[in-house]
Amino acid sequence: MLAAERHNTILMYISEHGKATTNELSSLLNVSATTIRNDLNFLEKQGQLLKAYGGAFPISHPDIEHPAVPVISQGFLKRASQNKAEKEAISEAALKYIHDDQCIILDASTTSYTLAKKLNRFNRLTVVTNGLYTMLTLKEFPNITVILIGGIVTPQSGFVEGTLSSDLINKINADIAFFSATSFTPEDGLTVFNMYEAAMKNLFLKRSKHCIALLDHSKLGSISVASFGTSDSLSLLITDEKIDKETLNEYKEKKIKVEVAPYFRK
Repeated sequence: MLAAERHNTILMYISEHGKATTNELSSLLNVSATTIRNDLNFLEKQGQLLKAYGGAFPISHPDIEHPAVPVISQGFLKRASQNKAEKEAISEAALKYIHDDQCIILDASTTSYTLAKKLNRFNRLTVVTNGLYTMLTLKEFPNITVILIGGIVTPQSGFVEGTLSSDLINKINADIAFFSATSFTPEDGLTVFNMYEAAMKNLFLKRSKHCIALLDHSKLGSISVASFGTSDSLSLLITDEKIDKETLNEYKEKKIKVEVAPYFRK
């Protein structure tokens, strides 16, 4: 595991649990206590956590007197932990469509974030994203050029929203865009709750040759507030093994290309 991956895992663990000991992190990451102490020293120098004897706390810990914000919002962590096995399987399946020297778009979803953490295996990629945590992960990978789309950031959000950067987006020619959504149906396409998020995703969609939807089974068959992509705009929909046969057959009958990603099995 690369140092950047360890750092992200440490930050997520501390944000979720409120603290972590050196021994806990050593067991979690299967590295020595010395490596963990070096990681904690680095992250403290970056202003991302606070070291204590035998471990570390998040910057926003209630025992800390000065005000600060969490490194990763609790809302994002909660979403990232939902259907985690499904997101791992879907993102692993998506990797085979990515190749060196491509320009790809990743939205700010937790599924795209899961995919982003796997991109260190490529030698050269350009990644366009409006995801703050996706950007923070990718910027540590030396072979990836990251383009963060600017706009509005609201409290506790993990993404940039709005269309302030539409001129920049319109200059991008991406090979593939990877999206998740709140919901999907063949009739209504890809939908999300946030109108501004939908506007950003729609801009991304128009600047990409291919669109791959990363949707676990829980997102299928329902409708949310704002549409950003029709079923005809999808090159592929990747989902997990829990999709029911009736839904899968319906999609195939309607000429929606679906790939069912297998779970990791030991």
